[in-house]
Amino acid sequence: MDKKEWRKKMKNTLSSLSKQEYEQYSYRISKSLFSTKEWQEAAVVGVTVSIAPEVDTWQVIREAWNQKKTVAVPKCLPDEKRLQFHTLTSFLELETVYYGLFEPNPERTEKMDPADIDLLLVPGLAFMNNGYRLGFGGGYYDRFLKLYKKQTASLAFSSQIVSQLPVESHDIPVQKIITEERIIECDSI
Repeated sequence: MDKKEWRKKMKNTLSSLSKQEYEQYSYRISKSLFSTKEWQEAAVVGVTVSIAPEVDTWQVIREAWNQKKTVAVPKCLPDEKRLQFHTLTSFLELETVYYGLFEPNPERTEKMDPADIDLLLVPGLAFMNNGYRLGFGGGYYDRFLKLYKKQTASLAFSSQIVSQLPVESHDIPVQKIITEERIIECDSI
């Protein structure tokens, strides 16, 4: 299958989760994330604001605030095909953009230097145990990851872990994948 076919397949897989499964699995994933050394040591966490059926990151953001962590949320800059992170201190600082995505409102948030992000939670549709992922097709994160040299992890449902994906030379793997069942250490594979 090519990437387009994989994306369609994974979107169908994700949409088949019941509301109860979605909530319970997202809760388990976030609890596992909070137990990791990377989370505990991070003062600044970079994370996208999820829309279902992606793993729920709203609760991750809330917990980061509870723990006095700084939350950095990306804004897509389509003309430049890159991400610009902004500090998020309230959900009221978000705006709805294309495809119903939530991004920081640049008039209400401060830009953040990507070098200040200690842990980056990288989104995706499908993942292999070695950390390679299938993104949503814009290439924004692969371009960002070429320059980002700190801790990376992805939050995923077990049904998003697959044995094979098309991998291209510009694809960059994450270091860790956290599911509702286990934590996959990608560096050691």
